[in-house]
Amino acid sequence: MGALEEILQRHPVWRGGALAKGMAALPTGFAPLDAELPGGGWPRQGLTELLVGEPGIGELGLILPVLAALTGAGKRAVWVAPPQLPYAPALAAAGVDLTALVVVDPPSRRDALWAAEQALRSGSCHALIAWLPKPRYAELQRLAVAAEASRAVAFLYRPLAAAAESSPACLRLALEPAGLELAVHLVKRRGAPLTAPLYLPLKRPFHVLDRAALSRPPGRDARAARRLGLPVHA
Repeated sequence: MGALEEILQRHPVWRGGALAKGMAALPTGFAPLDAELPGGGWPRQGLTELLVGEPGIGELGLILPVLAALTGAGKRAVWVAPPQLPYAPALAAAGVDLTALVVVDPPSRRDALWAAEQALRSGSCHALIAWLPKPRYAELQRLAVAAEASRAVAFLYRPLAAAAESSPACLRLALEPAGLELAVHLVKRRGAPLTAPLYLPLKRPFHVLDRAALSRPPGRDARAARRLGLPVHA
């Protein structure tokens, strides 16, 4: 055995061709995705970027399982600058405890960045879901540092075109519609690149339960679901 191989066996050195181990993570709710992520799930001490070409393809459905698990355990989830007000019936139908949600609507990008950082540094935020319009690299770095110092899962939604830009996020996923599934491309992870996308089925997490909903104009639930980023099935 060579000296280098002996060192690698004795000490926990991460090799670029292998998934990083020992990372704090939470299951995504999708076994195929967990199998490809370092730590087996969403990183708890790192920034995750979700890159979306067109809103309403199921991009929020991807994180609903972990939000349901966290809020069901009494953990707080903070939404910063969502493009639309989250659709409460859809979240509740997916198992998310609405009493554990906090929605912040800052007036500017600077305020949104500040709110996201403060949420992560507070110690009382266990999931951050944020939208920052055209963030600078330095702003992303500040958010990544705050995420690394926390125990939260931190999600940042950005346009798909941002995949060509450099980012300090430890995990970057590009999302595209694929029929009734979501195609997930692993743009960046701590490990060897994954050349083929993963195809994840997303359940329809909303349904009509009360009489008031029955009187809604046709298609209203579908439009609300698209605003939330949930898959819409015919």
